[in-house]
Amino acid sequence: MAKSTAKTQVEGTSIQADVKEGKALASIWRQTNSLKQTIKANGFDTRLGKLMQKLKAQSSLDSGQISRQVLTTYGIHCIDRRRRSEALWFVENETEVRAFIETSGFKGSSLTALQAAMRKAAKGSDEPAKADEPAKAPQRYNPDEAPAKAEPSNVGHSNKPPVTRQVMVKTIIRQCELNGLDLEKIIEDLLSSLPTEAKVAA
Repeated sequence: MAKSTAKTQVEGTSIQADVKEGKALASIWRQTNSLKQTIKANGFDTRLGKLMQKLKAQSSLDSGQISRQVLTTYGIHCIDRRRRSEALWFVENETEVRAFIETSGFKGSSLTALQAAMRKAAKGSDEPAKADEPAKAPQRYNPDEAPAKAEPSNVGHSNKPPVTRQVMVKTIIRQCELNGLDLEKIIEDLLSSLPTEAKVAA
């Protein structure tokens, strides 16, 4: 019984500390503009990301999204959604992000710019190095040669299986996480874009 009481006290103290941290972050978030400062060990984005990571792990939702009620309880609901998402992304990918900053010499002033730079670098590394390929000599037209027979197009005849609702949901959630987008906002946008008849049916 004593152990259970002690554990409850520890958890209560931890929650109180997290609430205090959230309210402190809410009071200073508009003053934090230097990326170099905000991603330090005790910087704003590092602290916010760690708190978001903890709340995400405690989330009862299958998607891992943090409810508005929880955000309000911890005092961080007033922090911009994108900033919260970016801070979480930074903490979850901290090792890769810091390595990229070190090797690329990134000098941007925000996590938004940093995400864009990393996406651009990743996209560039996926493309084949065309500069190393030998240039093809231009072909001369020969009227005696018959034109090659055009092959039928496969457009619209893909053998891929149809996308299910479950696959679509997982894709949307994954893209939100990769691009630092707020899932709740995406859902709101989807609902607002539905025809009036569909909204009534929903």
